[in-house]
Amino acid sequence: MKKLFAVLMLACLPMLALAAGAGLKLEPVDIDVSDKAALQDGARTFVNYCMGCHGAKYQRYERVADDLGIAHETMLQMLVFTGAKIGDHMKSSMRAEDAKAWFGAEPPDLTLVARVRGTDWLYNYLRSFHEDPSRPMGVNNRVFPNVGMPNVLAGLQGRQVIGCKQVALEVDGKKQYDPLSGSPLTHEACDQLTVIAGTGSLNPEQFDEKVRNLVTFLAYSANPVKLEHQRIGTWVLLYLAFFFVFAWLLKREYWKDIH
Repeated sequence: MKKLFAVLMLACLPMLALAAGAGLKLEPVDIDVSDKAALQDGARTFVNYCMGCHGAKYQRYERVADDLGIAHETMLQMLVFTGAKIGDHMKSSMRAEDAKAWFGAEPPDLTLVARVRGTDWLYNYLRSFHEDPSRPMGVNNRVFPNVGMPNVLAGLQGRQVIGCKQVALEVDGKKQYDPLSGSPLTHEACDQLTVIAGTGSLNPEQFDEKVRNLVTFLAYSANPVKLEHQRIGTWVLLYLAFFFVFAWLLKREYWKDIH
């Protein structure tokens, strides 16, 4: 019994770890894996900003090119920088021993990260890096505190800091208003993320779209056959609905003498 309890506790550790960072409210993101323009932009961002450390070793360049509508020649020319062939897996260019020496551990593979973490978590995580001189990389993260990863998208986003600003006062999710003037009540919150204007190559709206496209690609990578499953599932349900009528008529014919 004790061994069973210990096994159950170990199985729950990943969920407990996720729950520990769940105090921060995550902003939901709408992901559409049928949007090929978003997938292509996300693939380009992934290759240029993520694959220096991370890989997607359960994906092949050829499969990604075919699914995203990219010609093989274009894929090799624009999105393959390691000399890999079109049929090779999308492995990181960083050697495992170098990663351990520089970061203390090998960066995780990202093929299935959207299944493990969820798209909302990824979207908020990638947008929540901020400057923190006390950290080895000079940055920290609101969603994943004390993470060892640098802010690889800082050049796009710009310098983000935690500061104070006036925000609407809410009770149970409802904004509060002054009963005399009718104006919204506010309070000073000193845990707000603010991007210093002019320090990034993209404005906030463009950066949010860039991150959303990257998360869309990661969602596709975690389940490349999702759209195919949905298409087949629709036909299966129609098949079952069609033959249910005949099954019901056959059942009625068999039981008519009993009833």
